[in-house]
Amino acid sequence: MADSYPADGGTYGEKPRRRRGRRALIILIILLLVLGALLVVADRVAAGVAERVVADQVDQQLTKKNVQASAPEVTVGGFPFLTQVLGGRYDSINVVLRDLQGPVQGTNATVRVPELTADARNVTASLDTLRSGQGEVTAETVQGTATVAYDSVVALIDQPGVELREQDGKLAVTASVRVPILEQNLTVRGTAKLTVQGTDIVVDVDQLTADDLPENPLVQSFITGFAKDLSVKVPLPALPFDLELQEVRPLPNGLAVTGSARNVSLSEVR
Repeated sequence: MADSYPADGGTYGEKPRRRRGRRALIILIILLLVLGALLVVADRVAAGVAERVVADQVDQQLTKKNVQASAPEVTVGGFPFLTQVLGGRYDSINVVLRDLQGPVQGTNATVRVPELTADARNVTASLDTLRSGQGEVTAETVQGTATVAYDSVVALIDQPGVELREQDGKLAVTASVRVPILEQNLTVRGTAKLTVQGTDIVVDVDQLTADDLPENPLVQSFITGFAKDLSVKVPLPALPFDLELQEVRPLPNGLAVTGSARNVSLSEVR
């Protein structure tokens, strides 16, 4: 009896072996995908734990400085996170604080900071600190930006009818003033120079003008004096992370002040 062979010239049993090989490869790929997904989930869970620990530590700092704010929003950067945990060093941690309010020493005013964003780099925190929530969390550098609401600045100026706004990258000032010499009210306009002095923002109104302002030396002198009355120092509430103010600029929603610090503790050691 003659032997029979597959029509394609192969041998019986070859196709089942190929199917088994492909099936094993598919199973291996699925297992690797599942393992990768589990590692990503574990990585994000660990990052979430670290974010909660840092948020708690920052909240303690604010309480100690008598500063009120919404709950800190913390985001840990860098991936994979687990390798950072094992090394105890993290690429970056971003902290957002909203609605900061703190007393201004020597006044009844309260300076309102709608938002403060801090970017901490090269952060060190031990695994034990993350596990227990106790210990030191330090950053090599911190860059921060805080926004001061215009209504807080106007409250400190304490003059009726004052408006502040950003215009062409400058701080524009508008105010209404009663000029006794003319026995009438004038709407005066000008710009203010912004500088940083220690922990204060200095708003310096050096020149004002008005429509149809008469060239009367007495009137001009009065307007110059009124400009000085509009100038003010804006002391910020105690900022976290020991930020040192560096620059201030006007934005549509307020004055944005930037600061930085080195070798900063993000925590309160307990």
